Amino acid sequence: VRTLVSEAPTAIRYLMELGASFDPGAHEGVALTREGGHSHRRIVHAGGDQSGAEVQRTLDESVRLAGVQVVEKAFGIDLVIGHTKSGVRAVAGVKVAILDSNGGVESVGIVYAPAVIVATGGYGQVYASTSNPPAVTGDGIALALRAGVAASDLEFIQFHPTVLWVGSEATGQQALISEAVRGEGAILLDAAGGRVMAGVHPQEDLAPRDVVAAAISRRMAEAPAGVDDHVYLDARRIENFEERFPSITASCRNVGIDPVTELIPVSPAAHYVCGGVKATLDGTTSLQGLFVVGEAACTGVHGANRLASNSLTEGVVAGTRVGRALSWSLPEIVEPQEVEADGALIDSYHRAALRNAMSKYVGVLRTPDGLEAASAILRTLADNASAAVVPTRKAFEATNMLTIATAVVAAAKARTESRGCHRRTDFAEPLAAWERHLMCRIVDGRVEVD
Repeated sequence: VRTLVSEAPTAIRYLMELGASFDPGAHEGVALTREGGHSHRRIVHAGGDQSGAEVQRTLDESVRLAGVQVVEKAFGIDLVIGHTKSGVRAVAGVKVAILDSNGGVESVGIVYAPAVIVATGGYGQVYASTSNPPAVTGDGIALALRAGVAASDLEFIQFHPTVLWVGSEATGQQALISEAVRGEGAILLDAAGGRVMAGVHPQEDLAPRDVVAAAISRRMAEAPAGVDDHVYLDARRIENFEERFPSITASCRNVGIDPVTELIPVSPAAHYVCGGVKATLDGTTSLQGLFVVGEAACTGVHGANRLASNSLTEGVVAGTRVGRALSWSLPEIVEPQEVEADGALIDSYHRAALRNAMSKYVGVLRTPDGLEAASAILRTLADNASAAVVPTRKAFEATNMLTIATAVVAAAKARTESRGCHRRTDFAEPLAAWERHLMCRIVDGRVEVD
């Protein structure tokens, strides 16, 4: 945490030097806002609510100007492993599929490299409703797990409390209603107009995300049929809403809601993974030559529940540290000795069953019966894996999603307490005995948790 906090200002200034444009303050410097769990305004933003897009634009342009070769439509299937001269197991490269415009496999080959950086994000798409884009299917974490690398804290999945609700049958990526909206004064209401967060937490609507998501989930469970799958965000008191939050305004109006004059229907959805491949803030892992950064990594900095807006910060800080370290010294080049044969895949049409099971049984509030039901469904899906399945991007993703979901459920079953964004109805309180990390590994094709 000390490293993240001390190096974040330098990382932000570096982005500005590269051309990132953050919103200016009223008098000087950059404008600051606050979000859930914050006691002070400390968040820089761009275009009102387009910070991520501005950071991405800046980095994309930097890559282009630097002349870095980018291979589009390439999918990392598995790590290629070798051994150093001293016998240490190490990365030798990546087995890669080149895809056509429809996601079919045109060719498969090996990209040899002494260092591989996994920066593939989390696994929000294993849930039916998520704020994550379609490609966030846990591919990098699954790839590392299959190589015998440990992952940590996979049970801690943050559900953003306020994702735009567009109907009970909606699936896939949904528009995020930023916490900054509540930071500017918006409040959560139930269908009867009651305050959702009143009396729940001292910070009320700006309580930490896990608290707000759990409160919304309980309020929905108590609501009558027809209004039991969403609550409302009242942002009508915010001045200049359209100018302050242009993307959110557009998302709402695209589905016929005017946030300036109307209540915004919202519900929790999978948003961020606090766990991932066990790594340091320098990106190093238990496998020599494998570096993991951003949401794909579990550095421990977020604990059991990430504080709002620390994800972009961690990604930039950790990415800078990894890039700097590798610019100084690359790991030893090793000869490939372990190349996975083409494995069994599950067909892409199983994605719907997997995602529905995870949303229904492994969501904000988890029950013992629900976790067992999820395990049973995932075992059935695993039984459908076959080497005869045609390899496509969707099949690769579905198989990775199954790997990740199986590990998440195993970790959620093992952690018999409630802590952060892991909440079990049968173990409602945090326990001192569980003040530790849970490690997941794949051993002989099976997920093991310790």
